[in-house]
Amino acid sequence: MNPEKRPLLSIIIPAHNEERRLPLSLAAIDKFLEKQDYTYEVLVVENGSSDNTSGIVREFAENHPYVKLLQTPDGVRGKGLAVKHGMLAAHGEYRFMCDADLSMRIEDLEQFTDAMQRENYDIVIASREGKGARRVNEPEYRHMMGRVNNWIIKIFATAAFEDTQCGFKMFSRRVVEDLFSIQQMNGIGFDVELLFIAKKRGYKIKQVPITWYFDPDSRMKLVDDSLAMLKEIWDIRQNWRKGLYVERTSVTTTAPEG
Repeated sequence: MNPEKRPLLSIIIPAHNEERRLPLSLAAIDKFLEKQDYTYEVLVVENGSSDNTSGIVREFAENHPYVKLLQTPDGVRGKGLAVKHGMLAAHGEYRFMCDADLSMRIEDLEQFTDAMQRENYDIVIASREGKGARRVNEPEYRHMMGRVNNWIIKIFATAAFEDTQCGFKMFSRRVVEDLFSIQQMNGIGFDVELLFIAKKRGYKIKQVPITWYFDPDSRMKLVDDSLAMLKEIWDIRQNWRKGLYVERTSVTTTAPEG
């Protein structure tokens, strides 16, 4: 299928040293998308990699023209920066942030599009907590790491969500143009920042339970990430007080490579 100029769905994949995981993830996404009757694009945002991540994407795109490679400016690292870069360069009415490890079944994407189309939500986020959610093969200590971070977030940022850090979230085009144009965080706190502003704005947000598969290659670090989260939450609250999250009327985008 050749997507139209403005596809219904954009999938944005931040990728730092993902030459091992991307081939399987892209193949699974392709198998899912080819069954859909809507238009789509996939943007992989290479983020300061030292491996062949870019080459893997270019090779896949040769036979899958809906896949585009983007790169963060000057190879600068930061998941928040990569996601922002991809979201603002995308064209879809719905824009889905997707971790490169695809630790959520891609078929669960239908929950997100249904919530946007049929229930008129502005943002839909995956949750690994609560009724209907499952964690598969995750060591208990890793689960506890996540709960510590979530406890910090609920106390100091927003208490509305049980899982802000799961790497699968969907935003409407209108919300992307608002939130990502004023995003300040390039690191671990960008999810919290976006949801913090979204709640202040009054956007309609849905949490959907997913089955999440633990990847032993996860790069989460309990002490370092918890301290980084505290600092970035402090920065978010200071940014709010300084008026840095005032809604903007225009957005500058960067075109995909190729």
